[in-house]
Amino acid sequence: MDMDERWVNRPPEVMLETFHWFRGEGFGLIVEDLIRMPREPCVIVEGFRLLPHLVKPLLAAPEHAVWLLPAPDFRQAAMRSRSVSGEGFVSKTSDPTRADRNMAERDRMFTTCLEEETERLQLRTIQVDTTMTEDDLAEQVTTAFRL
Repeated sequence: MDMDERWVNRPPEVMLETFHWFRGEGFGLIVEDLIRMPREPCVIVEGFRLLPHLVKPLLAAPEHAVWLLPAPDFRQAAMRSRSVSGEGFVSKTSDPTRADRNMAERDRMFTTCLEEETERLQLRTIQVDTTMTEDDLAEQVTTAFRL
């Protein structure tokens, strides 16, 4: 696909359903890397390939995982910061505004899926918004893992 086919002409629903990383592609490679690591010190693994239904069966206890879920204001701020430079991949489309809007909607739907899945699987989440500092978030993660 060219840039317009990928980001401008496809509806966000199709973008979500066909984005391979949101389907768990690469998850096995992450697990393989983690298996090779020493058990100490603890490791925090982050990324949108770590889907709750894939991670939960590997947990010794549910409290060994937490998902960071961006609040709408945080997602919007992240999108704005990506498009400020004008050098991002959406600037290579014929309609960067529409591409940004499509990607923002796809990301919103993905976050909703994560919220629903973590709730269904009884896994913990932390809502991240623009009022949080990095230290606030680090403290919440540290508390969640009892570090």
